[in-house]
Amino acid sequence: MDQLLKLQQTIDALFGPNVSRYLPRKTILILSKKTGRIRTAFFEDNLLCTLRIDGGLAITPYFAELLLKSKKFKEHCLEINAEAAPFVKEGRSVFCKHVVWSGKNIRIASETPILFENKVIAVGRAVLSYEMINDSKRGVAVKIRDSLKSRNGEISI
Repeated sequence: MDQLLKLQQTIDALFGPNVSRYLPRKTILILSKKTGRIRTAFFEDNLLCTLRIDGGLAITPYFAELLLKSKKFKEHCLEINAEAAPFVKEGRSVFCKHVVWSGKNIRIASETPILFENKVIAVGRAVLSYEMINDSKRGVAVKIRDSLKSRNGEISI
């Protein structure tokens, strides 16, 4: 099976049909030397995603911004208010009380891009489902895994 096709099918399975058409055409895949499986995907020196052992994807904010062109992908996103945005950009967790809108496809332990003013500022793992996020005003909604804060401490845009 073609490795790029496998990545496209994984994206479609996780984020909805035809979301993979926003995957750049010149995507470079890095394969594992031992197993031959996909490890990471790059586009123009930017990391797009890493495949997890469990079959999931660890996407980057850059890749989430590319996929945000799809309406179906937006249902996997969470929008926060201005009060929490600076903290989330630094890599802090998102609390339920700061959530303005949440997509209907957010499930526990799913990849969840965090939006502020329709731009992706971070990506993390959901701690609660969208129903629980909307019902509660306390507790952590998403634990941030990757944010706009770069390795040298500056916030990249």
